[in-house]
Amino acid sequence: MAEERFTRRTVTVVMAVIAALAFVFSFGNVWALALRLGVPRPIAPLIALMVDLSVVGLLVALRFLALRGVPKAELRAGTRLLHLCGLLTLALNTAEPLLAGRYGRACLDTVAPLLLLGWGHVGPALLAQFHTPTAPTLHLEDAATPNGVVRRWC
Repeated sequence: MAEERFTRRTVTVVMAVIAALAFVFSFGNVWALALRLGVPRPIAPLIALMVDLSVVGLLVALRFLALRGVPKAELRAGTRLLHLCGLLTLALNTAEPLLAGRYGRACLDTVAPLLLLGWGHVGPALLAQFHTPTAPTLHLEDAATPNGVVRRWC
């Protein structure tokens, strides 16, 4: 039980840290893009915040529901919106360097949104699996022969 709790908490903390780092990383990128496109200074940071807060809300909600055992099919709409937010983050993070012709920087700026997309997809499923009881799996190499002798296959 303690091992299960540790695993669940570790995965949750990793998801939260990656999300926080992705938001910090993308906030400046999106703000720079908004300024480059002529968005007024007081409005420019709000764009990144809208996307980032959407992702936070969805990650927290999906985690909560996954821990409560809600079937994956019922989480589909929230998961799709989370993926859309991740794609928006990806587009907003790479647009400014692409417009400036800095392709290496654009590649680097894909890391955070792609990790966010990946964890947004995998994280809730992992947490749901931690709560799903499983039966021990009998491996073929450990199968007993008819006379009761355990054979190990090489």
